[in-house]
Amino acid sequence: VMILDGGWQAWLEAGGVTDARLELPPVPSTHSTLTVQPQQTTVEADAIVAQLDQPVYTLIDARAAERFRGEKEPIDPVAGRIPGALNRPTPQNLTADGRFKSPEQLRAEFLELLGDTPIDSVVNYCGSGMTACHNVFAMELAGLSGAAIYPGSWSEWIADPTRPQARDN
Repeated sequence: VMILDGGWQAWLEAGGVTDARLELPPVPSTHSTLTVQPQQTTVEADAIVAQLDQPVYTLIDARAAERFRGEKEPIDPVAGRIPGALNRPTPQNLTADGRFKSPEQLRAEFLELLGDTPIDSVVNYCGSGMTACHNVFAMELAGLSGAAIYPGSWSEWIADPTRPQARDN
């Protein structure tokens, strides 16, 4: 996996080569299988529900602050967050030009948010499981390895009306 730090605009500004042609690589004459074993783990909704009264996980919500607080929800039918979650919107990982902050700065910011929380107890989520990956990458870049993702995120969480929800009043 490769990440284009700064996005497409940064690539163009750096003189990166672009090509509108789509060239498919040749199909090898032999068949091989690659097994990928991710280092990162995932945590499912049932595991989060089971520990809400006596938290084992520290949840980080990667969505914008107004979505986290339950003030605005442009995508899902219900606004709010998982009870007990902290908020770290993904844009906070970037500099003004769209590049990731330095590993040192990211580390300081995540440690300020998490305190002495063990990193392997951190579970990132967002609206649908996509932007939470941004926080996990930023944590890895900062040398804070071992955080997990709740892939179903808020969209899955609210699909079950028995799961608790929190909002700011």
